[in-house]
Amino acid sequence: MAAWIGSALEYYDFFIYGSAAALIFPEVFFDESDPATATLLSLATFGVAYAARPVGALFLGHFGDRAGRKKIMVFTLILMGVSTFLIGCLPTRDQVGTLAPVLLVLCRVLQGISAAGEQASANSMTLEHAPPHRRGFFTSFTLSGTQGGQLLATLVFIPVAALPEEQLMSWGWRVPFWMSVAVAVVGYVIRRKLDETPAFEQQAATEGVVKLPLAVLMREHWADVLRVIAGALVASVSTIFTVWALSYATSDSVGMDRSAMLWVGALANLVALGAIPLWATLSDRIGRRPVYLIGAAGSAVTMFLYLWAISTGSYPLILLLGIVAFGVVYSAANGVWPSFYGEMFSTRVRLSGMAIGTQIGFAVAGFAVTFAAQIAGPDGDDWFSVALFTAALCVPPVVAALSARETAKVPTELLGERTDGRAPQPAKVAA
Repeated sequence: MAAWIGSALEYYDFFIYGSAAALIFPEVFFDESDPATATLLSLATFGVAYAARPVGALFLGHFGDRAGRKKIMVFTLILMGVSTFLIGCLPTRDQVGTLAPVLLVLCRVLQGISAAGEQASANSMTLEHAPPHRRGFFTSFTLSGTQGGQLLATLVFIPVAALPEEQLMSWGWRVPFWMSVAVAVVGYVIRRKLDETPAFEQQAATEGVVKLPLAVLMREHWADVLRVIAGALVASVSTIFTVWALSYATSDSVGMDRSAMLWVGALANLVALGAIPLWATLSDRIGRRPVYLIGAAGSAVTMFLYLWAISTGSYPLILLLGIVAFGVVYSAANGVWPSFYGEMFSTRVRLSGMAIGTQIGFAVAGFAVTFAAQIAGPDGDDWFSVALFTAALCVPPVVAALSARETAKVPTELLGERTDGRAPQPAKVAA
């Protein structure tokens, strides 16, 4: 529950930025005389955090495997809360010129560094505390929390987006960012009471922690790191759905109401809250790979249907297919990857492996929004090309899953063991 609540609070901060980047920031921080370029630049700042995440993963993964999961979980939450609050305090382009977007990007980089260690540490924490036969279910709570944070962010933005234009652009958009102070305080109170995982404590007490986790990771788990990088590209479905589709639907070419489209995201995330643990429970019974493949391959198909629905302007169709695509189908991959990826690595390098692998893949997924804005053409309405682009990004996750071992029934203490008949090479450790 601590992982669920912490992830929800952390990703509330992360996702309110996505809504603001699609609806507010093009007018507040960029040149209003060129709306298309302003939107493109605003969506690019959304991707900046994803570019920062691999760098953050290198450092936070290293310290998480050396100092423990708990310390990283507390640090990431505080950093996210502070950087998000500062975004709400930034001056606009009209007030300070080009300095405004520069400060915005700086705060966004801090958000990305925080997010780099959040999911990997929370996933490692829940996996290493979980009963061996229910690791999928337990680790899914991290992603349920992420969806809960996205839902909360969307619900907060609905009344804000309904404000009169002048109030919205002057002070209204700042309120969700200021609320991150409460996020940081509540999250700190919850996470500082966590116990370190038994697996990490046993590792530290017996063999000792690895002195250079990255070296061991690249020597013994390089193939799994590549699988996680490829698998993490499936997150492109989330960023396209959350940010680009919202921008497209509310553009002049479609003309959907902002609040109505935010409700699509809210209801889809509400369904995902129930679907994620159900898919994860199914993976405990039939395996990680088949459930993950349903989510990755299914998302490639349903993205076509969802973007087509937006192009028709039919709100009931948009709502239905949005819930099916994001709330149900994508949740299969989203709910299983925390256990699927985490089980590829041993305790001594698990946080590093998950953090580095996922964050490199997520970096591509973050900029998928920017690429989609370019692919959509000068009028931003070529939805078919965007859907095709998203489907192409679902191919590497499918290949990665097909090449991975099935680990659902492997005992926790044997996770990450080599299967080629050779023992892992000894690594330098620090007591």
